[in-house]
Amino acid sequence: MVAEHVANDADIAKVAALIADPTRAAVLTALLDGRALAAGELARLAGVSPATASSHLARLLAGGLVTVATQGRHRYYRLSGPEVAEVLEVLARVSPRPAVRSLRQSRQARLLEEARTCYDHLAGRAGVELLTHLVEAGHLVGQDAFELTAAGEAALAELGVDVAAARASRRRFAPACLDWTERRPHLAGALGAAVTRSLLERDWYRRGSARRVLEVTDLGRKGLAAMFSY
Repeated sequence: MVAEHVANDADIAKVAALIADPTRAAVLTALLDGRALAAGELARLAGVSPATASSHLARLLAGGLVTVATQGRHRYYRLSGPEVAEVLEVLARVSPRPAVRSLRQSRQARLLEEARTCYDHLAGRAGVELLTHLVEAGHLVGQDAFELTAAGEAALAELGVDVAAARASRRRFAPACLDWTERRPHLAGALGAAVTRSLLERDWYRRGSARRVLEVTDLGRKGLAAMFSY
């Protein structure tokens, strides 16, 4: 029996097949913080040989899920865009959590739940609380997608956020992204990325010892308390 094709449907099976392989899934997850990594580093993180990693990266590259930049003899891979990260985050929300088998894994899981990058914006408990405070302070209005109020634009300008550049981006401006650990939304899109970039540049948050982990600094605690009366 021939399957009926519905006009304008996307061919999701090809993309799903690319993600479904455990090694490719591990590679994509390693790239979720938005930074570019060399093939050798991705092989180590995925627990496979360099040759195996190169084979999987070639398939991800052909499928449009990653891009590559060459510097000298090295090739650096990154996710092709925030939409790929969004797909991975959605899959994480509906996937079973892996069993924690060591104190190190338990500590890393707690750190990721507290504050992490979701591609290029703040996620975890910290990201959810930041969005909540922005809404409660009257800086953002909306539900599934947000808009800045005049007060919000002024507040974020003081934080060093280039709102005009975020508006001019080809990305969605300020969508909500359902956090896979908190099951509540954090701020994504061009504005979410700009806010997170400012938090890092002002040293309110720093990249942690584990991949994707962010850690609030004493300066950040004071700054956030002053901004939102934490």
